[in-house]
Amino acid sequence: MREINVNEITENVRDMCIRINHELSDDMKQALNGAEASEKSPLGKKILGQLQENLKIAESEMIPICQDTGMAVLFFEIGQDVHFVGGDFTDAVNEGVRQGYTEGYLRKSVVSDPLIRENTKDNTPAVIHTSIVPGEQVKITLAPKGFGSENMSRVFMLKPADGIEGVKNAILTAAADAGPNACPPMVLGVGVGGTFEKCALMAKQALTRPVGTHSEIPYVREMEEELLDKINGLGIGPGGLGGTTTALAVNINTYPTHIAGLPVAVNICCHVNRHISVTV
Repeated sequence: MREINVNEITENVRDMCIRINHELSDDMKQALNGAEASEKSPLGKKILGQLQENLKIAESEMIPICQDTGMAVLFFEIGQDVHFVGGDFTDAVNEGVRQGYTEGYLRKSVVSDPLIRENTKDNTPAVIHTSIVPGEQVKITLAPKGFGSENMSRVFMLKPADGIEGVKNAILTAAADAGPNACPPMVLGVGVGGTFEKCALMAKQALTRPVGTHSEIPYVREMEEELLDKINGLGIGPGGLGGTTTALAVNINTYPTHIAGLPVAVNICCHVNRHISVTV
């Protein structure tokens, strides 16, 4: 049994909040570089160049890469041989978010009640997902989610008879409906299977998979590649101003489901697709 003081969780979450809101992850840098090189539209290429320039300025001058610094979404893979000491785990996570968004001068975008809408003034509480895995380590993945793209996300409760073509159509529909509102080029996280809430969780987690990697399931990989090509054929383009780069990736996660159902969730993220992982 390994003991981890929750202060260590707080410190890591704080640092991750600050870092990922100022620096683009390496996979997204490579994806945007590739997109700029391959974009066929002169205007689209110009927009991608401007995005790249803005991102470089943000990193060098410690300016947030987007004015919407998001709601903090965290995934914890907790080794079953870990014992947390020194305080409450959830409180420690939220304290890390509070410190990160306060000390990093990041915009506070969370309201305490969805209808009364009074700002909490420190971007807490976070959305926290935990899973128990073998071992004695804790993997923390942070994905601050801006709501321009979050609001364009969809859940489709398809019938089994809709099949793979129904799933493809749902994903294409979500991308087309999002249009310029999701700050393209976008990344699409997709969850297929499970239940209503499981597919949405898979879609969110799929956004944290490094861009350029694919599912290990052959038919799912083929679907990811086919849908990326079709979405880029929609002509929405960078900034929604036309072009051949509407999306940078389509990441699909699957899970067993009920004989009567075929749930599909599409969680859309903008061109920065912030995600960072640390193992404690």
